[in-house]
Amino acid sequence: MKQSGLSAQIHRGNVFSDKCPSRNVLNHVTSRWGVLVLLALRDGQTHRFSELRRTINGVSEKMLAQTLQALEQDRFVLRTAYPVVPPHVEYSLTALGAEVAVRVASLADWIEDNMADILRRAS
Repeated sequence: MKQSGLSAQIHRGNVFSDKCPSRNVLNHVTSRWGVLVLLALRDGQTHRFSELRRTINGVSEKMLAQTLQALEQDRFVLRTAYPVVPPHVEYSLTALGAEVAVRVASLADWIEDNMADILRRAS
């Protein structure tokens, strides 16, 4: 059932409002590392922290950990920790994460497809 009026605004969010939590979620998804984590995980497989770090060139351990934690709190990333020594932790996308990753991938694909024009215009 489609909502309207105030109820719809509350459920939908408003990124233009500085008080709306959707702004934080948008920041997590569209940050440099957020985009790259979503892209790295969109193959549907689980990945260990070290795999993600090798895949995403230039990300520090601290930034990767913070990004994964933020995306996990937003329910885009699932963190699975296994009770073994040494610790074994895997990351994958939730259904919600897979959905947002498709949208982020479309933007990344568009940028890559248009790099020649973008670079030509910038100079």
